[in-house]
Amino acid sequence: MSNIPETGRTPRVQIRLIIIQVLVFSLLLTLGGRLWYLQIRNGDEYTDEAKNNHVQQVVQPAVRGSILDARGVPLADNETRLVVSASRTDLMKMKDDGEAVLTRLAGVLGMKPKDVMDKVRLCDAKTPQPCWNGSPYQPIPVTDEATPKQALQIRERAEDFPGITAQPTAVRRYSAPGKTNTAQVLGYLSPVTDEEIEKAKDTDSPFLRSDQVGRSGLERTYDKALRGKAGVTRYEVDNLGRVIGEAERDEAQAGANLVTSIDARVQAVAEFELNDAMKEARKGFDRNTNENYKADAGAVVVMENKTGRIVSMASQPTYDPNAWVGGISGKDYARLTGKNSNYPLLNRAIQGQAAPGSIFKVISSTAAVNAGYEFDGDYPCPSSYSVGGQVFKNFESKGYGSISLGRALEVSCDTVYYGLSHQEWLKDGGMKPKKNTADWFYKTAHQFGLGKETGIDLPNEVTGRVPDRQWKQSFWEANKDAWCKQGKKNGTYVEKIAYEGCLEGNRIRAGDSVNYSIGQGDTLVTPIQMATVYAAIANGGTLYNPTIGKAVVSPDGKSVEEIAPKAHGKLPMDAKTRSQIDEALAGVTTRGSAAWRFGGWPQDKIPMHAKTGTAEVYGKQTTSWFVSYTDDYTIIMTIAQGGTGSGASGPAVRNIYEAMYGLDDEGSQDLKKALLPQPQKGLPKIQSDGSIDAPKIKPYQRPKPPADKQQLAGPPAWRD
Repeated sequence: MSNIPETGRTPRVQIRLIIIQVLVFSLLLTLGGRLWYLQIRNGDEYTDEAKNNHVQQVVQPAVRGSILDARGVPLADNETRLVVSASRTDLMKMKDDGEAVLTRLAGVLGMKPKDVMDKVRLCDAKTPQPCWNGSPYQPIPVTDEATPKQALQIRERAEDFPGITAQPTAVRRYSAPGKTNTAQVLGYLSPVTDEEIEKAKDTDSPFLRSDQVGRSGLERTYDKALRGKAGVTRYEVDNLGRVIGEAERDEAQAGANLVTSIDARVQAVAEFELNDAMKEARKGFDRNTNENYKADAGAVVVMENKTGRIVSMASQPTYDPNAWVGGISGKDYARLTGKNSNYPLLNRAIQGQAAPGSIFKVISSTAAVNAGYEFDGDYPCPSSYSVGGQVFKNFESKGYGSISLGRALEVSCDTVYYGLSHQEWLKDGGMKPKKNTADWFYKTAHQFGLGKETGIDLPNEVTGRVPDRQWKQSFWEANKDAWCKQGKKNGTYVEKIAYEGCLEGNRIRAGDSVNYSIGQGDTLVTPIQMATVYAAIANGGTLYNPTIGKAVVSPDGKSVEEIAPKAHGKLPMDAKTRSQIDEALAGVTTRGSAAWRFGGWPQDKIPMHAKTGTAEVYGKQTTSWFVSYTDDYTIIMTIAQGGTGSGASGPAVRNIYEAMYGLDDEGSQDLKKALLPQPQKGLPKIQSDGSIDAPKIKPYQRPKPPADKQQLAGPPAWRD
């Protein structure tokens, strides 16, 4: 028996009971509060989430709109293909990460297992192509070229191919009418990424994980209009995944069609002539390097003078945009982007930068007039010009005595411009520039629109470069440390140049100014910039934004949003100066540097104006430029490492004009054979069912000259 009195236990028991009661009450209070929070305070939110756990959605991709030429010929449209896709989410649930399934799939498709596995791996900084750069949660296309037999095998043996689907899908097609390519203009598609989905989720055009996005060219610029809106059907399912009803349906909305100003027939001619001109240029021998011209890249642009619309744009080397459809292979990706590829993805019409050579002289002529020099004045054109002990030679060292600026344009006399720019450099203070320099030659180039984008409706246009005082200063600041470290006063030639750059690399020297006046030195332009300049001279002085998109048309053709031409400035010249330059450029084709290429041209019916250019490039062969215009069109062609302007590019440009105007080599015109004697007006008719009555395009074949026709004589040595 215990000696502890009964009264000693009671208080402790009571305390324990009280503590237990408090704990129980606290737990009940906490539980009640939590239940109130979940069921009342946030009840609606969690109810919606719970419902979503039992809702599955099926995405129906929107049919992407077509890209049409000016007459309604499809340049990019869609075709139905059997697409085999793999669900990475399902494959990752398997013990071997789906390796066995993908190996079996490769056997059915006639592919190598590694190639299939590479297709479904995710892209990152260390993973080479092929890989998947879209969302890992959407089906990843393995091939879009499956046969009906292959698709049937996959469907009938579903237990052997979990996570694999084979179904008809609308796939992008770049149809290449008349064997046209138009690759850099059209661009290509690739899957949307998670980052893009997140960025666009709160916009009026959010992405779905199944979307394909334009990555370059028109596909990128007009992506929102072309893409349309995918349809989504949401189904209610039970815990076993069985459909018990349809919750909601958003119908797919097809993308709009883009009508362009491109004429597929002219595009075919321009592509052929550019490619052929490069082949011919490679047959020519470069006396400076003692080897044939490489002619490794080029571009051509055909532009309407009075609107800025692009009729044709081609770039070499090029590629097949269909290579991107369904995911690009590793071999194709390396061919398009590798060190030895020469980068065919570049659109050299808007991204190729080079010194312009003598086609820049219309700008220098305008600068001289604005600085106070008479266009019809007399200016010496000796065979060479000396500046501080350095001799700058005229092209092929030919002199013409005293000539006007107009004649200097016709025969492309360098020394006239050397003298004028040197005088202006001295007036501005030379090596000790005045506080407020006039800088007529540099200021005028900016007024012509150089050194900035033209505003063309294509992505990634480059600005070129006007090497004025501001650029000179910023370039010096970026390089002075390296120059000062490398430079030696009595070292090698390179070390001496670095030494001079260290001391005064921020100053414009006489040699810089002289070189700049003829489009050499550090000056860089793009073909589209110079096409815009010459089209403005042709149309009376308006600098238009080049455009390719002409109208956005709804799938049923009922809604049309036309894209009107826009101007971004006027040429810095009066009507008299423009007329004088216009007349001089006409003289280039009749008595100047391009006359030997335009013998027999019907100048009275179709006035032709032109300027040739041969730009020297350090460490490379010369760049060929040829720019020309009629009343309706401007055409510019450039060939890198291609030789002289009139020699390499001139014949091809004439051939394009002859096809457009229906001319033969004798200058006779046949309008029935003319592709585009005048700019087209209006838009192609799109029917309510989306169909278009588009004409067929035949591949271009250059007409053969008569057998007894004499070959044109070679150019005089002085002509560039």
